Amino acid sequence: MEAGVSFPSSDHFNGKTFFTPGAPSLVRWREILRWKFSRHEVATWPRWIDAPPVVAASPSGTATGAAKAPAVTATWINHSSFLLQTGGVNLLLDPVYSRHCGPFGLLGPRRVHAPGIAFDALPRIDAVLLSHDHYDHCDLATLRRLARRDAPAAFAPLGHRDLFRRAGFADARIRELDWWETAELGGDPERGGIRVTLTPAQHWSKRLSSPRCRRLWGGFFLETRTPVSAGGPGAGGTENAAARRVYFAGDSGYHAAIFRDIGARLGAPDLALLPIGAYEPRWFMSPQHCNPAEAVRMHLEVGAKLSVAMHWGAFQLTDEARDEPPRALRAALREAGLPPEVFGVLEPGASVTI
Repeated sequence: MEAGVSFPSSDHFNGKTFFTPGAPSLVRWREILRWKFSRHEVATWPRWIDAPPVVAASPSGTATGAAKAPAVTATWINHSSFLLQTGGVNLLLDPVYSRHCGPFGLLGPRRVHAPGIAFDALPRIDAVLLSHDHYDHCDLATLRRLARRDAPAAFAPLGHRDLFRRAGFADARIRELDWWETAELGGDPERGGIRVTLTPAQHWSKRLSSPRCRRLWGGFFLETRTPVSAGGPGAGGTENAAARRVYFAGDSGYHAAIFRDIGARLGAPDLALLPIGAYEPRWFMSPQHCNPAEAVRMHLEVGAKLSVAMHWGAFQLTDEARDEPPRALRAALREAGLPPEVFGVLEPGASVTI
């Protein structure tokens, strides 16, 4: 992290480090060592899984077969990486294309399936949205490839400018946001743009090159912005008449207030992208990663009309089996009295359109 960078004190920044109000204390090194050296029931993941074939995303900003703008198409690439396409705008969320999620892209957990969309099959990317600096979400090798190919804009929580600079992003194209801060991302002038709001999450930050919790973390709430004339002459059209709302939770443990607050402040999302994996053992992981039952609570509390699972299946970060999160999600939905179709699990490269 850059020397001399400071941020205003707030209810989640004490002048030195960021924190989540009301969250449990972060795990300490002795607890990390306890987990590493007392793991007796660690599931064995497959070494490799052949992913289903994927049709390349359309460069027009609408995936093959999807409805036209102002619809939003979300394609799951892997882990927490999504391609979002709407109104001629292509967004990448937490893109990770390296073989490993760890320092230099060479260390750390190795992927067990190929990305659902090959990098060269990605359409031109207009903006990258990054939730936080952990290696399974912030892959500098991927960011460098995007900077060289497309020179996209970047949106991230406070403190991430130095990482984007290292990846070759133009300084003027980098926008850092605090929780609840909003920025506008322009799109096709005939169809409007996208309002981007950084939302709170219960998590933390750390890389080899930076101290703990010196960068903020969060999720993103995206709302399409349509022209005033969207309703047509005499139709009473308003600027947001055909808005679509997408909530990307980033990486988060369950928090009793955050998700209700997001829904109350920003409205019920048409689509929520919620984490369901990397949660065992609970004594160690619960402050930072939700389990599927907690993800269902997030779905309900934010008021999502439809949710899609993420943060599972590509990298073995914790102790549960690879196929356990979807299985546990189905059980949690039954327990909550919800039909399975309200919270879907995609194959890599599959899409949903709202």
